[in-house]
Amino acid sequence: MQTGLLEGIARGETVLEARGITKRFPAVVANDQIDFEIRAGEIHAILGENGAGKSTLMNILFGLLQPDEGEIYIGGKSVKFRSPLDAIDLGIGMVHQNRKLVAAHTVIENIILGHPRAGRILNLNRTGDEITELCEKYGFKIDLRAKVWQLSEGEKQVVEILKALYRGARVLILDEPTTALAPPETAKLLASIEAMARDELAIVPFITHKLPIVLAVSDRVTVLRRGKVTARLDTDRVTEKSLAKKMVGREVIFRLERTKVEKGKTILDVENLSALSDKGFLALKGVSFSVCEGEIFGIAGISGNGQHELAEVLAGLRKAEGGRVILEGQDITRSSSLERWQMGLGYIPSERTEVGSIGDFSLVENVTMNFYFDSNYSPRGIMDYRKIRKLTEGIVAEYDVVTPGPDTKAKNLSGGNLQKLILARVLSRKPRLLIANLPTQGLDVGATEFVRKKLIEAKKEKAGILLISEDLDEILSLSDWVAPVYEGEFMGIIPGDKAQRQRVGAMMAGSRPEGLET
Repeated sequence: MQTGLLEGIARGETVLEARGITKRFPAVVANDQIDFEIRAGEIHAILGENGAGKSTLMNILFGLLQPDEGEIYIGGKSVKFRSPLDAIDLGIGMVHQNRKLVAAHTVIENIILGHPRAGRILNLNRTGDEITELCEKYGFKIDLRAKVWQLSEGEKQVVEILKALYRGARVLILDEPTTALAPPETAKLLASIEAMARDELAIVPFITHKLPIVLAVSDRVTVLRRGKVTARLDTDRVTEKSLAKKMVGREVIFRLERTKVEKGKTILDVENLSALSDKGFLALKGVSFSVCEGEIFGIAGISGNGQHELAEVLAGLRKAEGGRVILEGQDITRSSSLERWQMGLGYIPSERTEVGSIGDFSLVENVTMNFYFDSNYSPRGIMDYRKIRKLTEGIVAEYDVVTPGPDTKAKNLSGGNLQKLILARVLSRKPRLLIANLPTQGLDVGATEFVRKKLIEAKKEKAGILLISEDLDEILSLSDWVAPVYEGEFMGIIPGDKAQRQRVGAMMAGSRPEGLET
């Protein structure tokens, strides 16, 4: 390893510097003359909207991409990365939002996989001692012998961080480090990040939406907008509102007021519904509830408590093991997803790339997937592509989907713009029942505000909305009814105007207060 470039660098001295970084892709300049530097012992956050250029910059600093212009300096010396191996060799580690782990292997096996220190003959006892020392140093707690598939999202995050630290990282880049974490996991991770900074590591979290975390943990912030640096700030001199304005160029409303709409007839009845997980365990255990016209029924829970299975059963993508699903008086428990869609059910999946879109299809083709059975767009079974294209162009304009054009492949959109496309495609059909599963997860503050406003608009148009979210603020601000879920069961159903953060949080952890509807 060449980490000698970082030896002797004291706290507060520059560890890594980028000067004039420019990266062009077809029809877009992702990074435009960006300057960035981070010091030893500092937590320096990169902020920006989806598509602002954060990922491109970090991928360049980790050797996944090469810049068209600009230079990178490590310890004051100019370096060039031909691949991530060069970056790792120079003491840079990156923890991706999409985990790069082998689910069937243990924690320790994932950490040493491909590492030259592992040697030809594995000594798991020695390696385990070394990793345990890292855990104790930075406050991580994890079973090194556990299989990755058995871990929570927070534990998987820890494995990724340990993997980078074990390779000698002195600069640690974290991609949306708290997006999929429960509040307790977030608190533990932030404490560990602060411990690493005290040990003179340089930490670069890049974040789109959780501004309170930025203010709580970081020393400085660099804000990107449309590929350019718009601000470099000390975090003790800014607020959430001022940061958001720097990110999106306008004032952002963080908490929308719950909209009162006259309650209509019942659209969805769920009776004693049960379902299995992908691993064959009972993930959903006899839940019952109803959703009416003009109301948002919010399900609050930590990831992995049955809400994903519930969404898929209602959408017709997973078999119900027991119970019934009734849509506007008709039993659809065994109906196909297409039949449900034709009856007025709309579904926004949590997996926008795996389920919600086809990356190699154009935007027009992705919109077509929700209209191919509609006689208005497919008379006599033949698609009217001119009409579909016009619809797509209207969606792009109305929902402000940033794209070179409707023929752009979906995989080339940022996460926020892809989510807008999926939301628009579903809402364009005016669904009677909308199932929105993590509709704002990973979105920047501007896109999050936009999606929430669209949900409220659908509510005003008398749609019934089932909102599944791991963002408690989102649930509490939007929902007319709140159902905390724990291990596949509802801990109660609370009127939205009586749902208190502490009470709902306790129910998400398994507490079932007396006197609540279940």
